[in-house]
Amino acid sequence: MASLQQKEITDTKSKKKALELGPLESVFPCSTSKILDFMITFSDWDYSITDIGKNSGLSFKTGFDEVKRLESQGILVKTRVVGKAILYKLDTESEHVQDIMKLAWDIAKNRARVVEESPVSKDKKKTTQKTKNLKK
Repeated sequence: MASLQQKEITDTKSKKKALELGPLESVFPCSTSKILDFMITFSDWDYSITDIGKNSGLSFKTGFDEVKRLESQGILVKTRVVGKAILYKLDTESEHVQDIMKLAWDIAKNRARVVEESPVSKDKKKTTQKTKNLKK
C-alpha cells in the first residue's frame, strides 16, 4: 500500500505543462496567467477543463474555477460537448482577448530580445560561428 501512495505522489510531482514558462506567467505568476498562456499558444483548438488544467500545470479544481471565471468574463467560450466533457476555446473575436494576446506577444518579444542581448547568448553565437568556420 505504501508503494502505491509513493507512486501517486511521484506522478503528481511529474506533471508536465505544455509551456515551461509562458510570457504572461513570467510577469504575472498566477493560475489565470498559466491558463491564458496555454490557451493563447494553442488558440486554434478547443479543450476540456481537464486538459486545460493539465496543460497549464494546475489541478482539476483550480482549472475548473479559473475556466468558469474566464468564461464569465467572456475570455473563454464553450465550443462543443464531447461525451460529458464541455470544450472551451479562447474567444479571439473579443476585444479584451485581442488586448491580452497583444500583451503576451509584446512580453514574449521583450523576453526574446533580453535573451538575445545576454552575454551567454553572445558567447554561444561566437562558439557557433567558430564551429561553422572550422567546418569550411
